[in-house]
Amino acid sequence: MKLGTLKAALVGATLMVSTTTSALAEWQPSGPIKLMIAFRAGGGVDTSARLLAEELTARHGWEIIPENVAGRGGAAMAAKLKDEPADGLTIGMTTTDSLAYGILAAKNPGFALEDFENLTTITGSQTGLISKTDRGWRTLSDVIEAAKGGQTIAAGAMSAKLADALYYIGLKNGVDFKIVMVQGGKGGLNGVVADDLDIAWAAGPQTKGVQAGDLINLVSAEAEPLAVSPDAPMLTEYGIDLTFGTKFGVFSPAGIPSEAEEAITAAIVDIVNDPSSKLNEFISKAFAGPQAIAGADFDTFMETAQASAFELLAAVE
Repeated sequence: MKLGTLKAALVGATLMVSTTTSALAEWQPSGPIKLMIAFRAGGGVDTSARLLAEELTARHGWEIIPENVAGRGGAAMAAKLKDEPADGLTIGMTTTDSLAYGILAAKNPGFALEDFENLTTITGSQTGLISKTDRGWRTLSDVIEAAKGGQTIAAGAMSAKLADALYYIGLKNGVDFKIVMVQGGKGGLNGVVADDLDIAWAAGPQTKGVQAGDLINLVSAEAEPLAVSPDAPMLTEYGIDLTFGTKFGVFSPAGIPSEAEEAITAAIVDIVNDPSSKLNEFISKAFAGPQAIAGADFDTFMETAQASAFELLAAVE
């Protein structure tokens, strides 16, 4: 998504806060709300979802039941969410990539973008390609030089998109990485720390290690410089005109009543944008901070994300 469009979307979402009271006055859940989480416990999506559940209960008295439905890079949760009743009592949190990219990369995922209502995003990733500082590499250029010198570079990726991104970077720069699939951003980070991997993608969990001087972001995969490593090079310096970041988003089955959609979305946006909320505090420290893109702006974001996915898949064929 272009920066101007993103800023407009964020402003639009902020304006939604004023609608919270009226939307909530018109709709209340008829029972507990199940919050499906597309990834296993302990990761960024899981922590964000559980903090959101806690805040929704504290502020509105809603009973929120978190449920991890991990597997297939988010596809397991999406396939299950699609078939849930569209009554406002089931929502899911996942990464936007798991839908925009996963639908295209999988031969038969069992779901499409049209099977979901896009409620709101929560935050954005801080995706960088990391290594241990004591390797002596300072940028991706050093890694490419090592690979061209004959060194095998084991590179960790936690999603099909990021594996394709590694292949594409290698293709554009005349090197081959030994791509290793890992479980989540922490899987790549742990592999680097244990010297099982030379480099790996990480989407935020690397922040503390970078601040401590133990890890380094070799390149930013985002459209903007990384908050913790503003001097890390951008992918455009390596002939890559795509970015590989993602966002955490909340979705529901398609066909949810408009009053339920508006009330749930407004309640979430209010929490995301409130500096006093635990969720806001967490995403501000670990990820890109509050980024609530909601309603029609979220629909446009997902369409743009899928168009970018088409472009990457075509590039690596």
